[in-house]
Amino acid sequence: MYTTVMEWQRTLLYRDGTLERVLEPGRHRYDAKRCTLIVVDMRPRLLNVSGQELLTSDGLSLRVSYALTWQVTDPEAFTTGAQYPESVLYAAVQDAARRAVASHSLDELVTDRTLLVGDFTEITTAVAGLGMRIDALNARDLMLPGELRKAALETVLAKERGRAELERARAEAAALRSLANTARLLEEHPTLLRLRTLQVATTPGTQVVLDPRERA
Repeated sequence: MYTTVMEWQRTLLYRDGTLERVLEPGRHRYDAKRCTLIVVDMRPRLLNVSGQELLTSDGLSLRVSYALTWQVTDPEAFTTGAQYPESVLYAAVQDAARRAVASHSLDELVTDRTLLVGDFTEITTAVAGLGMRIDALNARDLMLPGELRKAALETVLAKERGRAELERARAEAAALRSLANTARLLEEHPTLLRLRTLQVATTPGTQVVLDPRERA
């Protein structure tokens, strides 16, 4: 009998229960009565570790989701190293996440999300011998408890209100400075007021009331 191994696969050929060889991509002949084939996918994979309830160094609880990119490098070790190698990998990510979060305060973790990941070398160590390679680990979602989310929102709103009030005060101060400069200029040069009056008077529909006490 023949079997075809795709470019992204490796196939373990067992004869009478003993690994005989690893089949590379291509077409292969084997004895179906005595041989067993185990196909291993060598393409990169994504492992989602969602909703982890973790404690920070200051005793606060948060929920974090992770995404791990990995792939098989040794099909034989991946098949024989553990009954469920992906479960071992999942548990390793959980343990690494707990240690990373427990090493920092909530403020530090919110400010710098990379601290949620830490060093995934320990994950590599945990799955050593299972024929895996860890390519990347990312923290996807960070969720705070309801009270902390409310407090964080109030802090942001307070900052924005303060910034808006500061800008409004600056605008008012600038307007007052402009009026003060105009008043001082008119006081020093009275003729400018008359010129401005004439300029306004030329506008259609404008009525100008002159004070008879003013002298021409």
